[in-house]
Amino acid sequence: MPQFPVSPAKQNALLAMMDRYQIKESDLIENFIRGSGAGGQKINKTSSCVQLLHSPTGIEVRCQASRSQALNRFYARRILVEKIARQIEGEKSAKEQQIEKIRRQKRRRSKRAKEKMLANKKHQAAKKQLRKTPSE
Repeated sequence: MPQFPVSPAKQNALLAMMDRYQIKESDLIENFIRGSGAGGQKINKTSSCVQLLHSPTGIEVRCQASRSQALNRFYARRILVEKIARQIEGEKSAKEQQIEKIRRQKRRRSKRAKEKMLANKKHQAAKKQLRKTPSE
């Protein structure tokens, strides 16, 4: 595996994840392309965007998170491993659970749930009202 400009701990963690899901460096097809979006002349001239293709699964990843090509290579591999993990583990994966949690949080409460919540608030308010000192 090539050296990346990250700490050895991060690189070892990536290697461990790749080993766990049997992703070999020889299975990856890596291309360097010019990125898109803001950046002007710099982004139009340099090929710092990394495109990774995992040939056995057909999963493709593009990464241009950093201005550095070497760092983008690392990030692309990490994203690829996460995608393959999600595909293998499905609902159990941490990313899927996080997405599901956010979806549940954004969902509107039902009418009954709102009523129950308001009833509980009124009950709490009544309890606290009884704790007040008597006025003279």
